[in-house]
Amino acid sequence: MRVGVDIGGTKAEAVAISPDGVVIASAWRATAHGPSGVLDTVSGVIRDLPVAADAIGIGIPGQIAHGVVRNAVNLGVEELDLGAALAAELGVPVRVENDVNAAALGAWALRGPQTGPLAYLNLGTGVAAGLVVDGRVWSGSGGVAGEVGHVSIDPAGPECPCGQRGCIETLAGGASIARRWGRGGEHPVRSLFAAADDGDPDALALRSDLARGVAAAVRVLVLTVDPSVVVIGGGLSRLGERLLSAVRIELAASASSSPFLTSLRLEDRIEVLPHHAPGGAAAGALGAALAAAPAR
Repeated sequence: MRVGVDIGGTKAEAVAISPDGVVIASAWRATAHGPSGVLDTVSGVIRDLPVAADAIGIGIPGQIAHGVVRNAVNLGVEELDLGAALAAELGVPVRVENDVNAAALGAWALRGPQTGPLAYLNLGTGVAAGLVVDGRVWSGSGGVAGEVGHVSIDPAGPECPCGQRGCIETLAGGASIARRWGRGGEHPVRSLFAAADDGDPDALALRSDLARGVAAAVRVLVLTVDPSVVVIGGGLSRLGERLLSAVRIELAASASSSPFLTSLRLEDRIEVLPHHAPGGAAAGALGAALAAAPAR
């Protein structure tokens, strides 16, 4: 019995899956911040499940190496050996994955084993991708594969916290969009799209930037990894067809003068992640459970 936990800034979701990958139970708790808060949240939500885990997988933001979480800023964690702490407390093997990689594995599972190489493009506060090849997450030699958000596509564009200008994240990341838009309350991107539909010139420019940024990320992923599909997830994916339509138009327009890019049919390779798997689980929690591996 494998258990997966997806830890977000506001809630942690846990699922238990049977040996054949079927979700059989789920639970969630509000996320407490700081190292002790995160540890208590994860162990608590696992204990809320009505089954005992033989192995646990965790998906969490930040830099992950050998079960140690670093720089999970939104959770108030600078460094936490989450894997070792949970294994000692719960007595079962624990694997810790970056949350985007876990969601990528969940997206791959939702599409079925016939899926070829898959790229999962997460459009949330920032922009990052997870890559799955032959059913396994591929994170590169140093764990930074998929960091497409920090590919600069406009040297004269907005300044990025990474020190560059015009990074994809400055155009398509939720935090940057909200900052540049400056209105819209709790749902600034929805407000932006509504204003663009009404012809607001600032909103039209920002929506165009968003589509340009997402299209650039898709091109980078296809031209470097050649996935069979690019699945778009994260908070911005809830825009659904409104987002896909804008990105498809941008992809087709940018490829119109290139027979090579046209032949790749980039606009046909993108789709939006279903927000819940059968059984009600989010892709991140499902992927974390699939990443868990019992000791042998």
